[in-house]
Amino acid sequence: MQIAEFTPAHASAEELEQWREVLNAMTEADMPGEPRWHGDRMRDYLSITMPNERRLAYVARDDAGRIVGHANLLVYGGEFADTGIFEIFVEPGHRGSGVGRGLLRAVARRASREGLRAIGVEVIATTPAVGFYDRLGFGRAVVENRHLLRLADVDWETVTDSAGRLAAGYRLEYFTGGLPDHLMERYAATKVHLKAEPAYNVGTWRGSADARRLRDSLATLSARGLRPHLVVAIAEGKEAVVGLTELVVAAQRPTRGDQYDTVVAPEHRSYGLGMAMKARMLCELREAEPQLVDVQTWTSLDGDAMAHVDAELGFRNDVQWFEYEADVAELVRRLG
Repeated sequence: MQIAEFTPAHASAEELEQWREVLNAMTEADMPGEPRWHGDRMRDYLSITMPNERRLAYVARDDAGRIVGHANLLVYGGEFADTGIFEIFVEPGHRGSGVGRGLLRAVARRASREGLRAIGVEVIATTPAVGFYDRLGFGRAVVENRHLLRLADVDWETVTDSAGRLAAGYRLEYFTGGLPDHLMERYAATKVHLKAEPAYNVGTWRGSADARRLRDSLATLSARGLRPHLVVAIAEGKEAVVGLTELVVAAQRPTRGDQYDTVVAPEHRSYGLGMAMKARMLCELREAEPQLVDVQTWTSLDGDAMAHVDAELGFRNDVQWFEYEADVAELVRRLG
């Protein structure tokens, strides 16, 4: 087995296909009900990052030179420059042969050279990765419940009715791909309210709560092949943004919608805006993304302001996700 750095931007089409095959082999083995990865815009997905961020990749090759495992480490800039997020994927037939450990060693050593204090990884609770990271001394920083909504099971009459139930003085606006410039500042300011939610009390805040970062974030999503869908609640009169919900559909997994942030400004809660925005989002997706099979979202074990809304819309909890963290210096010593 050989482990080496990998540059997706310059990789061959065959190498990118092997990268995707590893992802799909792991999906088939560990979560067979999950959607498979498509090859559309895989290069963009792996190589494009936000300004001041870098994604560093490694591959493990067998004796024939074929990719049997890979890893990537996202290094943040600015105030988050001491932390990073990584992923490791190993073809099931090569588990137990040191591939995963070797890739993690490469990631940990690179994190150390980059001056990172800590690195984290997301793990599905029902997969063998849990035992792997437990044995290596990672700690669980966050536990979340993943919820799925199958669009074939949606009561569209009820959802359409919920999307139209707005208190007087409010309206909803829907955007796909991005936001008009006149809403950027107000939208970003509304996202600041997420900091007070229980689901965001653990870990490091990395939200796009300023207009420049928000603009960069939306542009980066589109450049990576992820289509953003946004529903915004407007308080008429002052034309203030008082609520928002975000969802992304990736070209690489086009049958799955990925729910991002949902927030309502505190002084505008109890008016049903959360339900109306999420219901409106589903109605728009029905037209804009007809290939969608389901939508996923997450809630914190410590409480989530939108949990009751998700339940009423038909989301059902299916599995827990763990966010593991490790001190980089300790991890490097542990791995040798």
